[in-house]
Amino acid sequence: MAEELVPVFRVERAREVVGWYQRLGFEVVGEHQFEPGFPLYVFLRRGDVHLHLSEHTGDAPPGSLAYFYVDEVDGIAAEFGVPVETAPWGREIELTDPCGNQLRLGVVPDR
Repeated sequence: MAEELVPVFRVERAREVVGWYQRLGFEVVGEHQFEPGFPLYVFLRRGDVHLHLSEHTGDAPPGSLAYFYVDEVDGIAAEFGVPVETAPWGREIELTDPCGNQLRLGVVPDR
């Protein structure tokens, strides 16, 4: 298996936040909860990209940031109603999930 780095975002009400990520094309591939009433941990995937959402207070700081390279940003920008910016390194958008975590999604010029 190839090595991977998986971002973990701190969220509240993980099951509600999952819907926001599904708009980006992520799907739930698993959940973990030690017992009812305990914090929930959710495993998401979009193709080969993995992202974890955690209700555990010590897992990640609120308002984290991850950069996500995608094949195209125009459709995603339209879905979320945000402008596409052109920077020297490529075209990109910035989104903020319902818990304040930021995703920058970009297309490098060679892609």
